[in-house]
Amino acid sequence: MRNLALSITALFILQSCVVSTAAKAVTTVAKVGVGVVKGTVKGIGWAVGKAKGKIDEDKVDGKWKLVGIYKGNYESFANDKNPEIAYTSECVDQFDLIEFNSKKSKFRPIHCNTSKEDWIKYKMQYGKNPQNKERENYIEYNSNSYISVIDATNKTMVLEGNLINNSNYYGTNLFLFEKK
Repeated sequence: MRNLALSITALFILQSCVVSTAAKAVTTVAKVGVGVVKGTVKGIGWAVGKAKGKIDEDKVDGKWKLVGIYKGNYESFANDKNPEIAYTSECVDQFDLIEFNSKKSKFRPIHCNTSKEDWIKYKMQYGKNPQNKERENYIEYNSNSYISVIDATNKTMVLEGNLINNSNYYGTNLFLFEKK
């Protein structure tokens, strides 16, 4: 009888430990998923979330191919249930790209990959963006123009701003890039 009572007590304690551990795992997964917006652009899965903290400037270095544009800012993208991300390049038999040289703190704006654009001096910072008053990573160029760096990894980069001089994309847009 004593063994039976001991066994039932041990079983109850073990079961409550399993339930507690499972609850912690679910809570952790939920915390990781908050703030990430998923979408697909030309068959490529994207998970866009604002970077938490400073992004290393070397991550934006290199050539980046433009693969999609969302008409609107990051907040409207995050709240959109089915964000439409589309972009058709005006480059004939080529693609649009943006180039960053982090060692010289210069970049070439979005252009066709065969054309030569002038380099523009920039300064990448983490702090209060003067344009939208949010604490984030941003690029300042031409002394009063700003691009928000939403996130940058080794393969993808998301920028927010007015990067294309085209009436179809006037205003703040979200630009999705892939490392070339």
